[in-house]
Amino acid sequence: MRNTFKGKDYLAFKDMTREEIEFIVDLSLSFKQKWLAREPHRYFEGQVWAALFEKNSTRTRNAFERAAADLGIKCVYLRPDELQTQRGEPLKDTARILDRFFDGLFIRTFGHEIVEECAKWMESPVINGLTALEHPTQGIADLMTIKEKKGGYKGLKLAYSGNFYNVCYTTMIFCATLGIDMYLACPEGLEPDKDILEETMRRAGQSGAKIVFSRDFDEVLKDADIVYGMSQYSMGQTEEEIADLKAKFLPYQITMDAMRKAKDDAIFMHCLPAHRGEEVTDEVMECSQSVIFDEGENRMHSIKGILAAVCN
Repeated sequence: MRNTFKGKDYLAFKDMTREEIEFIVDLSLSFKQKWLAREPHRYFEGQVWAALFEKNSTRTRNAFERAAADLGIKCVYLRPDELQTQRGEPLKDTARILDRFFDGLFIRTFGHEIVEECAKWMESPVINGLTALEHPTQGIADLMTIKEKKGGYKGLKLAYSGNFYNVCYTTMIFCATLGIDMYLACPEGLEPDKDILEETMRRAGQSGAKIVFSRDFDEVLKDADIVYGMSQYSMGQTEEEIADLKAKFLPYQITMDAMRKAKDDAIFMHCLPAHRGEEVTDEVMECSQSVIFDEGENRMHSIKGILAAVCN
């Protein structure tokens, strides 16, 4: 497939076609092979990218910095508290001045509108390292892992347990696009983003994928090829909100008993960090079906593929 990303932004799966998603996955897998063979791939020597992290990060920041280094890209980390946005400078002014200094911006932030605003005012590529709406670097890493472990996508069933936000929405989009059936454990009162749900169902209609929300955890797990765990709550929620979500999700905890309700060769995935003993037990995290650290490593290779696709 021809690279349609060069010089463009990488913001969300909802903006990507099936062909574009698969192109990035395959490109990322090729970079993993170079990594395993210890084959140098400093293709973008001389480029300098800015990295703005407004939210704490272990995997995303370190994966980006290592990926950039392997490609020959220098990374300049921007501390949010040192930027003039803290005193009220408009984001469009900050974005345009960063555009004069850097070859691209990698940003992990809060509202999705922030990355879209940066992309609007910058000519250099913007890569979304996470927003409240999507986590598209994680999505590529997840698809790499699924392809490595299952050989492809069509006809698989993914059982999901966790709250509905960025990782869930990205997973919904890629399942619907690639023909993966996705069953989501859905406690009472929990509703997905309406726009994401609409786009998911539109794509599912094209691919034939089933997207099912169920309060019956047995139905969610039955014949699943992939069991995907996710946090039940997010940073910034009140103690009362967290307690309420923990109670609602308790019947949907991923235990070894839950894993036995999936297929015998089902894999367990989690984007990490996990709250061990909450959405998933320690035993599941450490079991032979768990691929969480392969998945975590793929974060580096996925970002390498994304960088290579968008770099001028």
